Amino acid sequence: ADWSAASGYRCGQMLAGTPGVTAVFTANDDLALGVLHALHEQGRRVPEEVSVVGFDDVPDAAYFIPPLTTVRPDFDTVAKASLDLLLTQIESGADRTLRQTVSPTLIERSSVAPPPR
Repeated sequence: ADWSAASGYRCGQMLAGTPGVTAVFTANDDLALGVLHALHEQGRRVPEEVSVVGFDDVPDAAYFIPPLTTVRPDFDTVAKASLDLLLTQIESGADRTLRQTVSPTLIERSSVAPPPR
């Protein structure tokens, strides 16, 4: 798939016809929009039958039907941390790779079924 809703729709049509599919995690929210549309057309209920999670938390994600559960990356913190690591490496002359983890935030909405009890 590419990054478009149309590509998500095409993949969603295939996934909708696979009874064992109970959850889909997409690489971005546009793909998730296409998957949601295809699942709806094929009569697969979200989140009752299939949970869908996106990535990016685009502003419109809260207005999808159902509102999309998504992962919100912290791009500002990633950019700042990357710059800080690069400057540290330049200043120290170090050849080693420096790493820092920046955790994203799960934005819980209505496209994911609650866990079984």
